[in-house]
Amino acid sequence: MAVGAGRGDLATGPMAEPGVREPETGACCPSISAPTMPRQQLFRALVSAQWVANALRAPRAEQPLQLLDASWYLPKLGRDARREFEERHIPGASFFDIDQCSDRTSPYDHMLPSAKHFADYVGNLGVGATTHVVVYDASDQGLYAAPRVWWMFRAFGHHTVSLLDGGFRNWLRQGLPLSSGKSRVVPTQFQATLDPTFIKTYEDIKENIESRRFQVVDARAAGRFRGTEPEPRDGIEPGHIPGTVNIPFVDFLTSEGLEKSPEEIRRLFQDKMVDLAQPLVATCGSGVTACHVALGAYLCGKPDVAIYDGSWMEWYMRAQPEEVISEGRGKTH
Repeated sequence: MAVGAGRGDLATGPMAEPGVREPETGACCPSISAPTMPRQQLFRALVSAQWVANALRAPRAEQPLQLLDASWYLPKLGRDARREFEERHIPGASFFDIDQCSDRTSPYDHMLPSAKHFADYVGNLGVGATTHVVVYDASDQGLYAAPRVWWMFRAFGHHTVSLLDGGFRNWLRQGLPLSSGKSRVVPTQFQATLDPTFIKTYEDIKENIESRRFQVVDARAAGRFRGTEPEPRDGIEPGHIPGTVNIPFVDFLTSEGLEKSPEEIRRLFQDKMVDLAQPLVATCGSGVTACHVALGAYLCGKPDVAIYDGSWMEWYMRAQPEEVISEGRGKTH
C-alpha cells in the first residue's frame, strides 16, 4: 500500500491506474547530510488534479476516495470558507472545519481535539479505516490550511492521506468538474489513536531553549518573525522564540501554487542550516502553516517532524519578556 512520498513515483499505489505517472518533479530522497537516515516507504503526500479527476471517474471499492475541503482563513480576511464551499467544490468533497474539529476548551486557536472527537468528526464526513483521504483548500496560495489536516490524520494514525497539489486553485485552472451545495456523505466508523511524537508542548519548547535537543523552524512571514510586521490576532505582538529559524510557508510553493520539488525543498532547508538528519519541530502563528514545514520535510524523506501545537499564540501569552525575541515592541510584561 505504501508508495513514495514525492510526485515522481509510478502510480502503482492506492487508487492508481496502471501506467499513469504523476508529474515528474523529483522523487523522494533523503537530505545530503542524511546517510544515517533510514530509507522508508511513505504514503504519497501529493496527488495531481488530473489524478483525482481520474480517480473520481473510476472509483475503487476496496479503497474509497474521500475528498476534504479544509479551507480556513484568518478572520481579518473576511472570507466565509463554508459558504464558498457550498457555492463550488470538487465533486464528492466534504467540508472539514478546522475550528470545529479542535479542542474548544483551549484558550488557543484550533488546538488538536481528543482522539474520540477526531474519530467522530471524520467518521461523520465518510472517512473509514480503508479510506484514501485527499485534502485541499481554496486559498489564493494553492495550499494554506490543508497541510494541517493532512498532519492531523497522520497524528491520529491514519496514514493513507494525501494533499491535492496546487489545491482548488489548480483544479479551477485546469477546468475540471465542480459541484455545489452541502456535501452528502454516508457516515462511517473511524478509529483514532493519537501518536504523541507528532506534538510538542510549551514546556517542550521552553526546555529546548537550553538543551537544543531539536531544531525549530517558524513558518510565519519574515516580518512577523522579526517583529517588524503585526500579528493578525489582537493582543499578540510579533517576534519569535529564541533559537528558531524562519522559513515562510510560501517558500515551499511555486508561483503557480504547486509544491516545490524535493530537491528545491532540500536546498531551502540547507540554506537555513536546517539538518534533516536531526530532530526538527515546526511552529507558526497557531499551528496551521507550520504543517507546510512538516510536509516539505516529508517530501525529502523525513516523516517525523513534530508541530508545536500552541505555536506563537501560546508562546507569546505564556513566555517571559526575555523569551520573546523581536526587533519591534516585543513583550513588556
